[in-house]
Parts: sequence; C-alpha cells; structure tokens
Amino acid sequence: SWEVSRAPYDVIVVGGGAGGVELALAMVARLKNELSTLGKDPAAFLRVTLATRGPELLRSHAVGVRRLLAAALERNGVRVLLGHEAKGAIDGTDGTKGALDCALARGGSTTIPFDECVWCTQAAAAGWLGGSGLAVDAQGFLRIDEYQRCGRLTSNGDVDRSLRVYAAGDCASVDGHPRPKAGVFAVMAGMALYQNLVADLEGGAPTAHWPQEAFLGLLGDGRGGAVASRGNLALEAPWLWDLKDWIDRKWMWQYSGGLPPLEDDVEENASNAPAAAKRAGKAALEAFAKAPMRCGGCGAKVGASVLSRALASLPKPPSLAEKRCDVLVGIDAPDDGAVVAYGETAKVPVVHTVDFFRSFVSDPFVFGRVAANHALSDCDAMGAAPATALALCVVPYGGGRQVEDALAQMMAGARVALDAAGCQLVGGHTCEGAELGLGLAVNGAAPPGYLTKGGLQEGDALVLTKPLGTGAVFAGDMRALATARDVRGALEGMCRSNGPAAAVLREHGCVACTDVTGFGFLGHLAELCRASGGCRVSVELSNV
Repeated sequence: SWEVSRAPYDVIVVGGGAGGVELALAMVARLKNELSTLGKDPAAFLRVTLATRGPELLRSHAVGVRRLLAAALERNGVRVLLGHEAKGAIDGTDGTKGALDCALARGGSTTIPFDECVWCTQAAAAGWLGGSGLAVDAQGFLRIDEYQRCGRLTSNGDVDRSLRVYAAGDCASVDGHPRPKAGVFAVMAGMALYQNLVADLEGGAPTAHWPQEAFLGLLGDGRGGAVASRGNLALEAPWLWDLKDWIDRKWMWQYSGGLPPLEDDVEENASNAPAAAKRAGKAALEAFAKAPMRCGGCGAKVGASVLSRALASLPKPPSLAEKRCDVLVGIDAPDDGAVVAYGETAKVPVVHTVDFFRSFVSDPFVFGRVAANHALSDCDAMGAAPATALALCVVPYGGGRQVEDALAQMMAGARVALDAAGCQLVGGHTCEGAELGLGLAVNGAAPPGYLTKGGLQEGDALVLTKPLGTGAVFAGDMRALATARDVRGALEGMCRSNGPAAAVLREHGCVACTDVTGFGFLGHLAELCRASGGCRVSVELSNV
C-alpha cells in the first residue's frame, strides 16, 4: 500500500479512447481531492500519465471533441504519451515502483515507472472465435448479417447463414457496417437479437438491425462538466455533466431500485405463481404472494418447526422379526446425518446423509460443485470419512444436446468436490424438471467418537470455519443489489470443502459440531443447544 511519504504517486492509464481519457480525468479529480483533504499539494504528490499506441487521442471522435479533451488533460496536468504501445507491466517489489514496458512507434522501447497502472484499451476478439469455423473479419470478430446471423465460409468465398447461430455485441461486426466496439451499439442490438431468436424458434420473419451511425457521447472533463460528442458536434458545458449523471443513474436504477418491490403487489405475485402453487390451493398462493422470489439453495428447505411437527406425526417404526441394523442416530434425535451400525457381531457404524437443492447460479459446473460440497458437509460435521455417493439429478426440459450438456457440466463440478474428498460416485437417478437441481446421498464410515450436535459443555468456545451471509448475498443478487465481488467470494467459500476444517477441530478436542446451512446461524445454533440438553450460548455479534 502506498503512503504519502513516498511521493510522487505515479498513475498510468493505458488507452487513448474515450474510456481511457475520461478515466484519467476522473482519477485526477478524485486523487487531487483526497490529497487536498490530507493537506498535501497534489502538484507535488501526484503524476498521471496517459499512454496510447495511436498517433492521437479519441480517433473516432470529431476534431473539436479531441481539442476540448486534450485541453482538459493539459489543464489537469496529465502527461500524454502518443505512439507508446504497452506490451506488459511488471509489478514493483519491496516498495519499488512497477514498470510499464512500451514499444515506440518511432522504433525502440522504453519503460515508464508506476505505482498504479490501469488498462482501458479497445476490445479484442477472443481467440476461440477464429477457431470456431464461423466466418470472422480481419480483426477476428464474428461476421453477421443484418439479421445477426453468423455463417460459415464456403469454398467460393460466400457465407452460409443457415447454421442458426446468432451473435450481437462486441464479439460481432455487421457486414458492411463497421462500428467501434462500444456498449451503445450492443445495447441497441439486444432487443433485435431477442426478436430474431424468437422468430427463429417460432418460424417467423426475422428483424433487420443495422447499428446506428451516430450516437451521443458525454465525457467528463474533470472539473464538473462534460463534453458532448455526436458526429461533428463538440460542446463543453457544466450542465452536460448533470445530463450525463442523470442518464447513468437512471440506467443503473432500472437494475436496482427500479425493480418492482416484491411485497407491493400481492395480487400480481399470486397471479404469477407457478402452476404447482396454484394447484396447491389458497394457503400456498398466500405464501407465494408474500415471498415470490423463492430461494433455490439450501435455504429452500422446509422450515425447522414445520419439519419437526411433520416427523413427529409419523407412527413409530414397526418391530421387525429380523433386526438388520442398529440405528444409533435417527429421526428421533435428528442430526446432520443418520448413523447406522451393520454386522452381526462387530458392528460397523456408517453415516448416511442426503441433501438436495435447486440451482441458484447460472453455471451448472459451479452449481454441481457447490451442491456436492454441501452434501459432503454433513459427513464432515460428524467426523465421518465420505466413501460413496448416489446422485439425484433434475435437468431442465430441452433437446438432447442441451440436456446432455447441462448434466455433464453439473456432474463434472460435483465430481471435483467428490474426488477431492475421496468419495466415489457409484450411481444415481436422473429426471427432467422445470429447473436444474442436484441431490446427493452420501455414505461414510463413522469413526469412534463421531461428533453429533449434542455435547456442548460449559465454557466451550464456538468456532466458525467460514464466513456467514451467503444467503443474504444471493438474496441481494436476485435483486441486483450484491456486487460481483460479494457473489464471487460467496461462491468461492461454498466451493471450499469443510473437510480440512473439520479434521482440525477433531484434532483439538471438538465436542459438538454442525454445518450452518438452510436454517441459518441462529437456527443451527438452536439445534446444538437443544441437542445438548437445552444449554444456553452467549454470542457477541461483533465477533461473528
């Protein structure tokens, strides 16, 4: 981390397009404000450089726009290096500055020292597009026609568009209508892409879409104003920043605060309930109306009190003439898994556990890995070594290739977790359904002194092996309120096995254990207390 005592602070922005220029000006404005707050002179403590391989900045904009923003860069003390093609950056070590390696347009090379290097360069085509067999342009982007159809080059140089493969956005270029790669074009192509996909599936007429020739660009000038760019128009004014800010905030609002509150229209929620809820009757519809965005993960389980009452209503199991096993832990005192001892003389205790939930992420591989770790966690909590697993897979309705792909990806992710735990997948069952789901029945050998939820003693410390709050993160993600960093962090934690942590706890004399899943921290803590004879636990929230 940099400290003001190590002046000056060198920032490099790589990229001479609109994004790079605006980013450099915004960073200067923010850093100058922060340094002034600290009582430091920005001129002495900050150096900002903008490097680009081109001979000029903002080549896709009018001359007047380039002049206004070049003046803004000069006014803010940003050094502009033209003809500097960045080849790579080397991070600094032990308090030294990093170095940006640049090839010079006039020949030779140079390095530029930096404390922070930010890249904002133009879009480049992914390498796999060129190897896909689809026609690409000279820059490697997919060639599409006005109906957004990709194609395969024929022997005579024509493009065969009969593949029913569509593309839009930065990965594609419309034949005869080259445009720079910018979000404004991708956004406008989105509705046409939807219409063309629907038309293809329904056998309707496609919709032609050509990217607009001109668009309004508003670029911050670093001093509370903005520069408007459209065709040959070039205008700088403070009120343009207010317009830019209003447009940006309105756009983001549509995906956050602009979403309809779930609790506002109970009647509409009920009318949109799935068919299964409607068939179940009034009580189910009322429950769905109050919470239509149902959790698909471990929080989708039935509530603890409902589950307990349902199990308590079952009759006692009948007495068998031939006793085939001893149930050591069962539904009379539910735990993370059941423990059953087999054998006529030397009884071998085995842990049986089962878990199932619907997918809550769009990646079947990640979901499979999370689901398998979740199922294995019950064995981990009891100190059992998982040995075998049976899978119950629900795959969404679709064509053979789609069903096969989803199933293969989901089970590949599950195998990663199972293989790492030394647990063999020995069989299972598949069926089609409305959405992706995975359940696993896991068996493992129970060691002597296996752990249960009971056993808390006075003076024991409560240890958490993973951060809490994954349910809150994904509930927020459903409402576009969670950041990508939060979601990524939650998934990384859910993909991490509890096995190593459980082993450490056993080595250090753990007396009771459970995994925190659908009932939440307090729900599972209450289970520990009940199983330990109604003991009481003191929790300092600041330590959680």
